[in-house]
Amino acid sequence: MNRILILVNLTGLIIGISYGLHGPLLPIFAKNVIGASYSELGLIGLANFIPYMFIPIFVGILLDRFNNGYLLSLGVVINSASIYLLSIAHSVPEIMSFRIMTGVAHAFFWPPCESIISRESTEKNRVKNISWFTMFFVLGFMIGPLLGTVFLENLDLSYRILFQVTAFILATSLVASLLVSRRGKKEHHERFSFSSLKEMKKFPEVIILLIFCTSSFGIILSIYPAFLNDKGMSDTDILLLYFAFGVSRVISLALAGKLSRKTSQTLISATLSVTIGLALSVVSDSIIVFGVALVLMGFGFSIFFPLTLEIILSKTRKGISGKIIGAYETVFGIGWAIGPTLGGPITQAFGADAPYIAFFVIGIGVTVLAVIYRNRLEPRRLQQI
Repeated sequence: MNRILILVNLTGLIIGISYGLHGPLLPIFAKNVIGASYSELGLIGLANFIPYMFIPIFVGILLDRFNNGYLLSLGVVINSASIYLLSIAHSVPEIMSFRIMTGVAHAFFWPPCESIISRESTEKNRVKNISWFTMFFVLGFMIGPLLGTVFLENLDLSYRILFQVTAFILATSLVASLLVSRRGKKEHHERFSFSSLKEMKKFPEVIILLIFCTSSFGIILSIYPAFLNDKGMSDTDILLLYFAFGVSRVISLALAGKLSRKTSQTLISATLSVTIGLALSVVSDSIIVFGVALVLMGFGFSIFFPLTLEIILSKTRKGISGKIIGAYETVFGIGWAIGPTLGGPITQAFGADAPYIAFFVIGIGVTVLAVIYRNRLEPRRLQQI
């Protein structure tokens, strides 16, 4: 693995730690300290994810024109500031405004990292390298909750101090991102244009699977911790459950290279795993069953990312790869926004279990769709073998 990939992976690890350290606790902080309702939790989640519906398109255009390391560094700065500002929030609108900043920052983190990895990889090792980067990020997301339990139980830190500590941890990744920028590539492929984004229309099956997966993921990130809290899980229980969630994601990503040999079968299994995990969440009454549900969903959410990106990149002209990555991430943003937008009001209107039942039913339909169109869920190079 070359030096650039090591630095990108290190950046992903540190940012993952910061996300895992504060992410699962933010809905609980909003509910128990600020007094947010489930509908407001959905709005907070929407505020976080809605910038990701638009900003990645523009970042994707910038990726093909400017030093990707500088764009990544900008994302780190905005992200650190947004998390620090949570420590001074006293209302739902304030939290929403700071989460909008986080969503913008994430658009300057993930697409630049994908672009850098894609350019530093061959077609043969691209899935493996993207999987390793995602694995380092998820490894950090797994370590973060463990640090959270130490800070909350042994050091007796408040939520607000925890957000400040998280911001400083995230800021340390600026060193690695600036080192990446020293060797970052600045390339001018095509003129400023949105026409290349139409390439995404070639992948309707992939888009449907992605929207289901990311919508479900959005609920798990923005509403599920409060749902667990209402089901009797303590802060420590929730952090441990998200640790198990992270373990599942890391193992899945470590195996992504091998699983990519049977991409369509793996994606069908991933969709089914998410669907079953949602169903188990409804019937669960113990930390063990919740753990099984999160492990299943962890596999599904994680394996989706490198495999679906590879399907799209393998069938796209390399000259517009930055724009395609931006468009791909925009689909993620749409899904992430749909999840909390629907999940919060559904919970408020029909009860805590309702969104998981609804997405379970949708998951069955999406799984059937994946089986029917499985031949279209293979990268080009695999189809040619």
